[in-house]
Amino acid sequence: MLNEKHKPARGAQHNPLNRFRQQAFLKEHPEGVDEDTELKPQTQIFFENARAVVNEVTSPDLGIMHSVNPYQGCEHGCSYCYARTTHEYYGLSSGLDFESKIMVKQNAPVLLEKFLQRPSWKPAPIALSGNTDCYQPLERKLQITRRLLEVLWRYRNPVSIITKNRLIVRDLDLLQKMAQQNLVHVYLSVTTLDEDLRRVMEPRTATVRMRLQTIAELSAGGIPVGVMMAPVIPGLNDHEILKVAEAASANGARTMGYTVVRLNGTIGEVFSAWLKEHFPDRYDKVWKQIKTLHGGAVYDERFGRRLTGEGKWAEIIRQTVRTAQRKYFSGKTMPDYNYSAFRKNGMPTLFGEL
Repeated sequence: MLNEKHKPARGAQHNPLNRFRQQAFLKEHPEGVDEDTELKPQTQIFFENARAVVNEVTSPDLGIMHSVNPYQGCEHGCSYCYARTTHEYYGLSSGLDFESKIMVKQNAPVLLEKFLQRPSWKPAPIALSGNTDCYQPLERKLQITRRLLEVLWRYRNPVSIITKNRLIVRDLDLLQKMAQQNLVHVYLSVTTLDEDLRRVMEPRTATVRMRLQTIAELSAGGIPVGVMMAPVIPGLNDHEILKVAEAASANGARTMGYTVVRLNGTIGEVFSAWLKEHFPDRYDKVWKQIKTLHGGAVYDERFGRRLTGEGKWAEIIRQTVRTAQRKYFSGKTMPDYNYSAFRKNGMPTLFGEL
């Protein structure tokens, strides 16, 4: 159990019912109204000995890739997070449970090394992470992500990292060594330059100023870094695309990517409650515009459309991002990954670098 004193608020407003369960634990309100048992839950850690840690991703939207998620659930508490529904497979909720009950794969570095030792493995980028943030607050103490990086460096296997936490600069020593051999790409998630919006939308994440500073420090250290504006939410942060691009580029970012908001499963309920709580005056406008991105729903499962949307607003967002890319990232690129440095069994070749 962690000490929650002085911690920011949670992102979710409640615990939606788990789609796989027909019952839920509730408490009886003095006036006879049922409420969630814990409105301000403390963070709980559950250590897990996973059977496997490397996931193959074959989505047509992303191409064939592999990812490692050392943590399940995320304290960052981003109200829109598409990964929230994965907590339902643990019998938990996508709401407060997702950001307060964190599963830790303590044997992840060992499993990663075993995976890289497979005779069939050919060096390819492994993403940290594809689901929850590998540099969320618990990483400061547990250092599982750092140990994963140590394994990847020992085998000289390429890695792609995405985070919205400044903690990544702790591992600058490893990242610099990997960058010198073109083995790493880093992406900082920057969804807004409005600190008031960041504070309520992504309550336990690094501030806007610290994220831009992180981009600058990584870039100055020779780490190829890009920015991801994910998600773009019409009516909330879509008007900031050019400003985010300009600020990121000025601090050393080499490229920019984006996705539009997608509220799959019970995340729609989580985000709707959050939007009503913090932006009641523009709730109807934002909700309707989100629906225009996905053919009248708040989520589209169709590959090729679910990440970028369709329709008028999707096209406006797409064109604005393209303008930002041309204006602020022209002539900038991320280096190609180096696959030739890979060390089978983590050992140097006869003339290889120790």
